[in-house]
Amino acid sequence: MEIPIIFMLVITLSVVVMAAVQVAAVVYGVRLVKRVNRMVDQIEKEIKPALDRVNDATGDVTRATSLAVAQLERVDQLFGQLTERVEHLMTVGQDAVVEPLRKGVAVLAGLKAAVTALRDVSNRMSTQTEDSVGEDQEALFIG
Repeated sequence: MEIPIIFMLVITLSVVVMAAVQVAAVVYGVRLVKRVNRMVDQIEKEIKPALDRVNDATGDVTRATSLAVAQLERVDQLFGQLTERVEHLMTVGQDAVVEPLRKGVAVLAGLKAAVTALRDVSNRMSTQTEDSVGEDQEALFIG
């Protein structure tokens, strides 16, 4: 045989082998895609209940969060009212106790000042009386 014919046979044989390999790769690829599709379907079937439970749990968490927010708002309102009432109570306490106590202290301070003034006047009068009695007695003393 001639060399060009041998080369043609080799080229033809290699093209046939390459075509067979490509057909085998395509067939294997189709089988692989079918297998992956079955696996995805199976995973979806197995995961669906878990996803449903996650969705239910998310709904429960959302409800619990909204309830917690509502309770916190109530607590905030309660503390606001409590603060107002304590401030009112302190104002009433100041008006009912502190102001009369201040007035009482002022009255006591006035009484103390009056008693001190009376003592001073009394002491001055007794000093003047003793001085005048002493002068009268000196005048009566013969000596």
